[in-house]
Amino acid sequence: MKQIKLTNEEIGSLCMSLSHLMHAGIGVGDALLLQAQDEQDAACKELLEDMAHQADEGISLAAAFQKTGCFPSYVCTLLQVGEQVGKTEETLDSLAHYYREQGQLTRQLRAALLYPAMLLGVLLVVIVILLVWILPIFNQVYAQLGSRLTGIAGGLLAFGVVLRQILPYLCGALAICLAVGAIPPIRKAIFSFWRRHRSDRGVFASINTARFVQVLSMALSSGMTPQEAVSLASVLSEGEAPAFHKRCDTCISLLNSGSTLAQALRQSGFLTPADCRLLEAGTRSGRSEAVLESIADDLANKSQERLYGLMSKVEPAMVVVACTLIGTVLLSVMLPLMHIMTSIG
Repeated sequence: MKQIKLTNEEIGSLCMSLSHLMHAGIGVGDALLLQAQDEQDAACKELLEDMAHQADEGISLAAAFQKTGCFPSYVCTLLQVGEQVGKTEETLDSLAHYYREQGQLTRQLRAALLYPAMLLGVLLVVIVILLVWILPIFNQVYAQLGSRLTGIAGGLLAFGVVLRQILPYLCGALAICLAVGAIPPIRKAIFSFWRRHRSDRGVFASINTARFVQVLSMALSSGMTPQEAVSLASVLSEGEAPAFHKRCDTCISLLNSGSTLAQALRQSGFLTPADCRLLEAGTRSGRSEAVLESIADDLANKSQERLYGLMSKVEPAMVVVACTLIGTVLLSVMLPLMHIMTSIG
């Protein structure tokens, strides 16, 4: 069977559909077959039909997922634990919720970063046009008047001359970088390098924590012990920053030494004291999974607010810097020109 790459949205949709069908009393094989009948993509349809055939032969849902090689290992692990404790439908619900939240977060991140990136690109183009083409025109005007650009304008003119000479090479290098970056293995290596060195700082640390707590809730609701749940959440962040893994290792060590889950999460830096008190209350009432899910949702919302707040500061700063640069160039050109015209008049 040919392996295919499933998106987070497709995995979440599959888990949700299987959960609904199995809650209705339909067996695993029949549920997979019904899902295959509604599938439009031929490769996905073949995948689901093969999984349904395996389920009809007595293979568990987790094993059927694992044999395809198309699903992340933690999905198979969670399903295996859920099946062992009789919580298959609940595990599928948790996975569907997790992937739905992750898909929403990814879309919001892209939307938040897209506008500043486009704005930066437009500003760079405007500045290049100003330096390479506009300033030389003013220089010709000055030459006809028997003068020349000096000071800041003269320095920028000289820089523009050099920039015009190397601009084709810069454009070629940029095109090559974009083409190379589009190659999946190289793009994956670049993102992996960034995650290892920068992805557990600032707002991204908050996003990592929100995802960690969400996976923790999902694992606990599937029947895992706190140690197993934290280990699984750590595996989910494979390739992330060492600082994040250090927090996970600290949490596991605290749990092994006898600390409660709330104490371990607090001392390892994952949760605030207020969240830990809420978790302790939920643990006493037997609702720790629901409390963790609520905390994860709250952390995700706060992370998004921090990200949008950061972008709301970056965008005006970029505009101010660009306008200052452009205004300085124009004033350094126009003021002497106005002085010359006044003298002539």
